Amino acid sequence: MRGSASSKVEAGRRGYRHIDGFLEMLSAERGAAQNTLLAYRRDLEDYCGFLSGRGIAAERAGSPEIRDYLARLTTAGVSRATAARRLSAIRQFHKYLLGEGISHGNPATTVESPKLHRSLPTSLSVADVTLLLETAERNAALADGKAGFRAQRMHCLLELIYGTGLRVSELVGLTVQAASADPRFLTIKGKGGRERLVPVSPRLAGIVAKYLKLLRAQVEAPGQWLFPSHGKQGHLTRQHFALELKSLAAAAGLDPGSLSPHSLRHAFASHLLAGGADLRALQQMLGHADISTTQIYTHIQADRLKAIVATHHPLARRN
Repeated sequence: MRGSASSKVEAGRRGYRHIDGFLEMLSAERGAAQNTLLAYRRDLEDYCGFLSGRGIAAERAGSPEIRDYLARLTTAGVSRATAARRLSAIRQFHKYLLGEGISHGNPATTVESPKLHRSLPTSLSVADVTLLLETAERNAALADGKAGFRAQRMHCLLELIYGTGLRVSELVGLTVQAASADPRFLTIKGKGGRERLVPVSPRLAGIVAKYLKLLRAQVEAPGQWLFPSHGKQGHLTRQHFALELKSLAAAAGLDPGSLSPHSLRHAFASHLLAGGADLRALQQMLGHADISTTQIYTHIQADRLKAIVATHHPLARRN
C-alpha cells in the first residue's frame, strides 16, 4: 500500500538524517575521502528517495523493497556495475543502521548482487603513450607566458600519472611538500586514508623539479598545491585535467573518446607487468587494498601471451 503524502515526507526526512549520520561515521572512523562521501550520498539519496516515495522509512525497509529498487534501476537502463555499487552502499548503510540500534536487522544481506561481466581495463599501447608525451613536451617547449605554464603543467601531469600510476584524484591533489620532500619517492594518502610510497624515476624527478621552479616563478605565493587553481578546491580538478587530456589527444592524432586519466593509470600498470614487474609490488604502487583488484592485469598479459603463442609457435600455425 502506498503511504500518504505526510508519511512520504517524514520517511524522506528520516532517511536523509540517517544518511548524514552514516557519512559522518565513514569520515570519522574510516577516513573516507570527500569524493567517496559524495558518491555514497548520491547513491543513498536515490535509494531513500525511492523508499520515501512508498512512505517507507529506511530503518523499516525490507529485502522486497531493496529488490524492487534494483528492478527499477534495471528498467531505467542503469548498468549492472552501477547497480552493484549501489547495492554495496545500501548494505553498508543498513549495517550502520543496525549497529546504531536504529533498525533490527540488515535486509540487504539476503539480496544478491547483479551478476557482472567483468571487462578488462582499456590500456594504451606504449607507442600511443609515447606519442602523447612527446606532443605534450613539444607544446611545453614552444609555448611561453601563461600558455607556456599551462603546457608545462600538462606535461608534468602526464609524466606523473604514467610514471607513477596515481589515481587522478591523488594526482591533482598532490602538494608541493609531497613533490619536493624526497625526489626519489612520493608519499601518497590514498583510499581509506592508507599511505603508500610511490617510487619516482630520476627522469620524472627532473621534470617535476623543472615544473616546480616554473610554478614558483609564475605563481605568486603558490600555496600548498602542486597544481593550484582559483576554483573552490584550490587545485586543478579531475574534470579539467580530463578535458585538457582529450584536447592533447586530438592534437597528437589519437582518439579523444578512448583516452582518459584512468586509461593512463591502466597503461602504467599493464606496461610494468609486461616488463616483468612483480604483482605484489604493482599492488603497493597502485594502492590496491586487495591483490584480487590488481590481478585483473594478469588477464591482459594472459591475452598477450596467447597471441604470442598463436603467432609464433610452429604447431599453432598448422591446419
